[in-house]
Amino acid sequence: MKTLQMERLTRAAFAPFGDVIELDGARHFSINGGTTERYHDLARVDVTEQGGRPLVNLFRAQPRALPVDVTLMERHPLGSQAFIPLRACRYLVVVAPAGEFDPARLRAFWTDAWQGVNYAKGVWHHPLLALDEVSDFVVVDRGGEQPNCDELQLAEPWRLTFETNLELVAE
Repeated sequence: MKTLQMERLTRAAFAPFGDVIELDGARHFSINGGTTERYHDLARVDVTEQGGRPLVNLFRAQPRALPVDVTLMERHPLGSQAFIPLRACRYLVVVAPAGEFDPARLRAFWTDAWQGVNYAKGVWHHPLLALDEVSDFVVVDRGGEQPNCDELQLAEPWRLTFETNLELVAE
């Protein structure tokens, strides 16, 4: 079985695939008479192609057991898709660049607590991979009349591997 080494999710590493949604380094300022901090413009929501409209959804993800084998990828050719955890939770992100799927270009990331991701239009990604416990996410994506999800079964599975110091390894 082929293996795919997990990387820590950072803005720089994830930039070819979309946006990391996090507070560290985000532009922010006080509003509402100084009682609220606004963290501004955290992701580029891109959903209006062919008359699309933004949808706000809640996804409740069941935890996945380790090890994780990647056998399926999907993409949304008409719009971006953002996942924002409602509380601190760990989850995994597996992506490949937009365009024709190339398994040699797969990348895998592990998240830190409050990080969200916004997959750019057409980026291949694995369905949600929550760890540890049932996890809720606000998901912002595209609604419209046209189909907007392509799924691809991989010719052979890829097993996600972890550095032992990440404490993500199955015991």
